[in-house]
Amino acid sequence: MSTSLVLSPTAQPGVFLTPDGQRVSPPAGWECLPPGDAGLTRRVKAAGPSWTVQEKKGRKIFSLGVWAPAAHIKAARAALEAERSTDAYAKRRQSDSDRRERVQTEYVQHFASAVYQYLAFAPHYHELAKELALRVTLHATPVGSGTVARTQQIPIEDRARAAVIAWLRHQTTQYDQLHIPRVKGMRREVRRSLAEDSRFLLQDHRTSLPHTVESCPLCRVLSLPERPVSV
Repeated sequence: MSTSLVLSPTAQPGVFLTPDGQRVSPPAGWECLPPGDAGLTRRVKAAGPSWTVQEKKGRKIFSLGVWAPAAHIKAARAALEAERSTDAYAKRRQSDSDRRERVQTEYVQHFASAVYQYLAFAPHYHELAKELALRVTLHATPVGSGTVARTQQIPIEDRARAAVIAWLRHQTTQYDQLHIPRVKGMRREVRRSLAEDSRFLLQDHRTSLPHTVESCPLCRVLSLPERPVSV
């Protein structure tokens, strides 16, 4: 069996499971290309048969490398190293980096604006809204953060709203200290309840009625240096 497959690992090194449950080992002369170099992996897969080994943990799938003929890996690596040593490649990489940075900067600005618009705080809390929008944006928008702000599946207005609620959940409630039973739907229900509390908290700042910092979880947390947010 030497066709291109996606396999799962087993407890036994060098033995993998096919989608239909068969246990297989790589053919003689094959070796594992570790994950990490997407360009090299693409070339190796394009060169001929290969086995991609993936492990699912929760909702995420992690690559454990690609098995392929050692000769294919060696040839692809040599060709790629030669290409990457040229001035043209270096210029293209710099151009791509500049473009990504420009796109990211524009997105951060756009997202911060969407957050600020969602907050819709009264003029009395204008500075508070700016600070909250900044903190939510800094947490939610880094590339690779895995937050809702990075998805393209929903409108940016919905991303902004979800990011604000998530930030408030971790910063103004006891969510991170809660012991939530491993019962189906329980964590979702806790989040739903805390989201409702957060919406009431936001509403308190959409009118100009003043309140003390001590009486407001949001004002209190924004008066302190930002602490890390876990998701």
